[in-house]
Amino acid sequence: MMRDTHFPTLAEATRVWARIGLLSFGGPAGQIALMHRILVEERRWLGEKRFLHALNYCMLLPGPEAMQLAVYIGWLMHRTLGGIIAGALFVLPGVVAIMALSVVYGLYGDVGVVEAAFFGLKAAVLAIVVQAVIRIGSRALANGAMVAIAAASFVAIFAFGVPFPAIIAAAGLIGFLGARAGLDAFQGGGGHDAVGKARVADSDTILGEETPEHAQVDRAYAWRVSAIFLALWLTPVLLLFALLGREHVFSHIAGFFSVMAVVTFGGAYAVLAYVAQEAVQNYGWLQPGEMLDGLGMAETTPGPLIMVTQFVGFMGAFRDPGALSPLTAGALGGLLTTWVTFTPCFLWIFLGAPFVERLRENRELGAALTAITAAVVGVILNLAVWFGLHVAFDEVRNVTGYGFDLDLPVLSTLNPAAALLIIAALIAVFRFRVGPVTVLAGCAVAGLALGGVGAV
Repeated sequence: MMRDTHFPTLAEATRVWARIGLLSFGGPAGQIALMHRILVEERRWLGEKRFLHALNYCMLLPGPEAMQLAVYIGWLMHRTLGGIIAGALFVLPGVVAIMALSVVYGLYGDVGVVEAAFFGLKAAVLAIVVQAVIRIGSRALANGAMVAIAAASFVAIFAFGVPFPAIIAAAGLIGFLGARAGLDAFQGGGGHDAVGKARVADSDTILGEETPEHAQVDRAYAWRVSAIFLALWLTPVLLLFALLGREHVFSHIAGFFSVMAVVTFGGAYAVLAYVAQEAVQNYGWLQPGEMLDGLGMAETTPGPLIMVTQFVGFMGAFRDPGALSPLTAGALGGLLTTWVTFTPCFLWIFLGAPFVERLRENRELGAALTAITAAVVGVILNLAVWFGLHVAFDEVRNVTGYGFDLDLPVLSTLNPAAALLIIAALIAVFRFRVGPVTVLAGCAVAGLALGGVGAV
C-alpha cells in the first residue's frame, strides 16, 4: 500500500481507524502490532520513537492500552475529535459482536450444541493465556529483579489473595524508587516489544519530530475537555445510585466497572484476573467456566480483549432483570458496562497526553513501567492457573487460614475430555504455532465432537 504523502483529512483518518477497528483481532499485542504496521510503516503518520512514547504512557494508565493508544494517536492527528473517532471506531465492532454473542449465550447457552462448543473454547482460551504469559515474560523479565517482582506478584495474588491494584501500585513504586536510586536493574526503561522490527524515524513522517501545533493545547483547554468526559462517565453512575439504590444490579455494575476503570493497570489479561475474581467470587454474576466462555468470545471478535466485560455486565443484569425482561436488562447492563469501562480512557488521554508529549524521555516513568510489566507477568500466570483449575477439574475448593487464600483442585474430579483438549490446544499453539482464531475454531469443533463431555 502507498503511504500518505500529505496530512490526512479527518474523513481519511476515519476510514483508516474504521479499518483498524474491523481488523483488531488477537488481543492487545496483535492490535498494537496492527496499528504499528498501518500507522507507522504504511501511512507514516508517526515514527517509531513517538509511537513507543505514546504506548509507554498508555501502559502506565488503567484500562486497555491498545484502545488508549488509538485515542492518543487520533488526538495527535486531529485533536479531540480525532481521538474520539479513533477510540470509538476501535471499540464499536467489538460492542456489536459481543452483544450479539451475549444474547445467543443468554438464550441458548445451556443448549447442548452451544454448551459443547464453549466447552472446547475454554481449552483454547487457556492455551492463549499461557502463551501471553510466556510472550510478555520473555520481554519483561530481563534480569533477576524483574523475575523476583513477577514471582512475588504471583505468590501474592494466588496464595494470599492480595488485591490486584495493590500489587501493581507496589511494583510501580519499586521501579520508580529503583531508578531514583540508580540501580542497574531499573535503568533499561520498558514497554511492549510487539511492534515489530521496522524502524521509522520521526523526522521521516507526517507528524515529524515536534508536537503538531493543533495538539499544543493549554492547561485550561485540557481541563475543560477532561471535565466533560468526567461528567459523561460519572453522571450516569450517580443517577443510578440515586434512583435505584446501592444494591440494584445496575448500580453494582456501574460502581464496580467504574472502580475497575481506575485501578486496573497492566493490560487486558491482568484486568481479567481482577474482573474474574470480583464478578465470579464476590458478585456471583458468572460461574468460572462462563468467564472463560466470555473470554473466548472476546478472543474471536474484533476490538479490545477487555470487551469481555460487556459480556459480564450482560449476564449479571440478564440474571437479575427486576421489572425488565431478561434481554432488555442484559442489553442495558452490557452497554452500561462498556460505557463506564471505556469513557474514562478518553479522560486519561485528553487530560494527560498534552503534558506527556513534553516528556519524551523520563527514566523514572520508564522504570515504573518495566516493574509493572514484570508484575503483570505474575498476575497473568495466576489467571492461567485459575483458568486451568476450573477447566480441567470439575471441583475446586478454596483454602483459607494463616493468611492463605487460594484455590486447590479436587484431584478425583479431573475431567479427561477437558485435559485432552487443553493438551491439544497447547501443542497447537506452541509446537505448530497455530494462530489464536484457528485454535479457537478447532477447539470449538473438537468440543462439539466430544459432545461437551463434562462441560463446565
